[in-house]
Amino acid sequence: MKVFIHKSRVEMGQAAARKGAELIRKAIREKGSATIIVATGASQFEMLSELTETRVDWSRVTAFHLDEYIGIPLSHPASFRKYLKERFVDLIPLKEFHYIDGEADTGTERKRLNRLIEKQEVDVAFIGIGENAHLAFNDPPADFQTEEPYLTVNLDMACRNQQYQEGWFPSIEEVPETAISMSVQQILKSSQIICTVPDKRKAEAVKYALENEVSPEYPASILKNHKQTLMFLDKESSSLLRRI
Repeated sequence: MKVFIHKSRVEMGQAAARKGAELIRKAIREKGSATIIVATGASQFEMLSELTETRVDWSRVTAFHLDEYIGIPLSHPASFRKYLKERFVDLIPLKEFHYIDGEADTGTERKRLNRLIEKQEVDVAFIGIGENAHLAFNDPPADFQTEEPYLTVNLDMACRNQQYQEGWFPSIEEVPETAISMSVQQILKSSQIICTVPDKRKAEAVKYALENEVSPEYPASILKNHKQTLMFLDKESSSLLRRI
């Protein structure tokens, strides 16, 4: 893992996007196409904005959705399908984007997604980490063992409170308790991982992930086992770290 610290979240997001775009272009040059994973949430705003403005032959890129609430319609302000459609998919001419349908039968939807992604070699995963150090919606203690690509997961109170505090829901009671999430092992199968983590409220999670031993209690800590993880932090999210 390599860690890059920037003065602001804007600079951080731009740097992450530029590096991600470089890796996508490299995959296209070498293989003729690229497959990526795309995350959502407030941490990805600047990165996605820059990425959609960066030179990439998107017609050669297939993308997969990282996670989605169960039971949330596309029209809901917190829908990750809506988020990605408006901030990413509708802005570039992608070859294909595989959404997670949180309104579909969960078992059937997971099987569909599993069949699709098992055929792919993922070149770049764009991810973040949660305030509880979750990866995707794999809250602590995360399952580090399962090889199944997509899982049905329960969201813990810390995770649900983060979604409420970020303004996606009018009350914590309205935050769903379950989601479909890409598994930890599936994320780690990506050739390259771009992890973008801004803001003071993520500082403790960043410290736990980078300075503690790898543990399911700090899911993001497992990124240290992936040699091609690039973590982009801003001044605030890196504020509790020993100098690195």
